[in-house]
Amino acid sequence: MIITDEVKRVFSREVENHVIVGGGKYIDAVLLKCDEYEIEPQVAAKLLSRPIVEKLQIEGQDINLLPKETNQLPV
Repeated sequence: MIITDEVKRVFSREVENHVIVGGGKYIDAVLLKCDEYEIEPQVAAKLLSRPIVEKLQIEGQDINLLPKETNQLPV
């Protein structure tokens, strides 16, 4: 698969549309699209827009897959 800006836009748009129309989480939408296009999640990661990556980070932190970022100094 050749990764172009158009491929990135289409993939990201499809992930976003899946979440908007069908509900659910971004991580589920990405994995569904990976199955649909028969690509590995590592390849899909290169196709995602920055806003989707940020939403995935938030979801990962919410379900404790990623450490939570704290912007507060310890007291």
